[in-house]
Formats: sequence, C-alpha cells, structure tokens
Amino acid sequence: MNIEEFFQLSVGKWFSHRTSHHLAFKQSEDGKSDIMIETLPASHPEVVKLCQQYDIDPKGASCGARVTWNGTMEWDEEKHTGSTVLVAVPDEDNPNEGKLLREMGYAEKAPVAGRYKMGNDEALTLTTEYETMWSEERLWFASPNLRMRVSVLKRFGGFSMASFTSEIRMGGSQPTAKASEATNSALS
Repeated sequence: MNIEEFFQLSVGKWFSHRTSHHLAFKQSEDGKSDIMIETLPASHPEVVKLCQQYDIDPKGASCGARVTWNGTMEWDEEKHTGSTVLVAVPDEDNPNEGKLLREMGYAEKAPVAGRYKMGNDEALTLTTEYETMWSEERLWFASPNLRMRVSVLKRFGGFSMASFTSEIRMGGSQPTAKASEATNSALS
C-alpha cells in the first residue's frame, strides 16, 4: 500500500475512541470524536497553498486530505472541534517515505511539517518535531472499517503521553477497490 491508497482507504466518517496515558502524572483519560476524512487531489487549491507555504513545488505533492473532528475529552466538558489539511510529498528516491505537511499540528495548533513512512506491514508512521516536543504516531487498518492508532508525545522537558485509538467507519465514502485490495493483502 502506498500513501495515496492509505489516504483513500481513510475516506469517510469515523467514530474515534482514544485512551491517553499521561505518564508523568500516572493518569489516563478517555476521549471520543467524530472524524470526517476526505481526499484532495494534488491540484486542489488548499494543497497548492500549503505546499507554497512550505516553499515546496506543488508538483511534488502526491495527494492531500482534509480531516475534520468534533469530540470531547473525559476531563473537560468543552467541545474539541477543528479541521486541518494534510499533504504528502514523497521523497524522490523513495516514494514510501516523505514529508507530511499539516495546516495545523496534532500537538500544537500551528502549521508543521513532519515525516511519513509507509511500512512493509502496511502501517503508516508519522514523526513530527515541534519547537518544544516530539511525536510519533502509527496508524494501520485491522479491517477496511476498523483503523487503529498508537502515539507517543514527548516534551523536551521529559513529560510524556501515550495513547491508543480505535476508529470505526460509520459511513461516508467506502474505500476504492484498489485501496480495499491493499488492505486485504496486508491482513492476509
């Protein structure tokens, strides 16, 4: 599976349940979200704009996605909502690795560019360094309608958080035949 197929397989509406462990405080918390994912072609104006923001030739982008979320965390009652655009820019010598541009980061609410790697096991690993922290996230499909994520967030001062997320497809677009085949081959 390549990054484009992974994005395509991710299209749709998902219910997300996350358990986060704050290691320094020895506490855990649960969160629930509705997530909507749609792909954007490399020529989409938002993809082009994000590439230009990072001084990257938009012709180098292979695909993009818009991710929108609406959720709650156990420790507060406020809604956590937002949206971001992601753009994959493969390395010229190895298209299974490259830059992942984000309109808004996962750990900090600012634009950030990280790295992606599609593994031989069909899992996507995202690594991002922010000014004050580092994160690594690994995503994979247990089936076409069940996606898993694990992540580690480490602040340079030593505070760390680990989380596990299961995401169940609730509707929206179904994966393309090619993306479904890629997932099924990874599961066998």
